[in-house]
Amino acid sequence: MARRAVRRSTSPHWQFFRGFLKHPVMVGSIIPSSKILIERMLKPVDWESTKLFVEYGPGVGTFTRSILEKMGEDSTLIAIDTNPDFVKFLRNSIDDPRFVAVTGSAADVESIVKEHGFEAADYVLSGLPFSTLPPGVGDAIAKATSRVIRAGGAFLVYQFSPKVLDFIKPHFDHIDRGFEWINVPPATLFWAYTKEG
Repeated sequence: MARRAVRRSTSPHWQFFRGFLKHPVMVGSIIPSSKILIERMLKPVDWESTKLFVEYGPGVGTFTRSILEKMGEDSTLIAIDTNPDFVKFLRNSIDDPRFVAVTGSAADVESIVKEHGFEAADYVLSGLPFSTLPPGVGDAIAKATSRVIRAGGAFLVYQFSPKVLDFIKPHFDHIDRGFEWINVPPATLFWAYTKEG
């Protein structure tokens, strides 16, 4: 289970708000995701078979902590964020040997996964705002993600714009779609699957 550090000087909500102000295009929302959205997004995950879970844009760890609570003791969670302030906050506030926070781009997920001793990820979760990313970045992330996920794995995506479908549809074999009103703002959900080998 995730063990939180005792430090209380920096509120996660304040840290998230600061991150939004500094990088609004990359954060995408001013408020962290709701508990209901988190549970619904993670519901299809087969935790018993999960050895590596990757999260893009973890922010202050709203999803991160729930993932760690559900993961097995022999699993690893790699969180990738371009914002070094968020990465520093996560490293200081989450004390769990299964957790690795990396400052970097989701487009480099393949090399990041290999650097940490893995060949593939079982699941990748993203809340990155694909529709506002710089030109070419969304496509690069979608392609790299499709290559890094093992056969039978899935890309879990929550967005405030359905445009992300244009990025992920060419690279995945089957996509389930949902919508969650109980979130600010309401979110469109996607579960994109690769074929079993």
